[in-house]
Amino acid sequence: MTAASDPSITVYGTGWCSDCRRSRAVLDGEDVAYRYVDIEAEPEAADYVRRTNGRTNVPYIVFGDGSTQTEPSDLELRERLVALELIPS
Repeated sequence: MTAASDPSITVYGTGWCSDCRRSRAVLDGEDVAYRYVDIEAEPEAADYVRRTNGRTNVPYIVFGDGSTQTEPSDLELRERLVALELIPS
């Protein structure tokens, strides 16, 4: 994970989830800071995901502007990062 004191992106996931690893690899590869929360290690985080997303599918990515993505493809995630001007187009 890219370390930052106050990242504007939070990725909720699990250690066994291949989609979580893939989305984190996109963020790492683009050098985008994010906070990672393992919803199995933090039950209150799983409750938050369920409350805000209606389910616990992961990765559940919350961006600084309040928008979210659930299980995005690499292309969808990169497009969102471009839209937020976090990476060049």
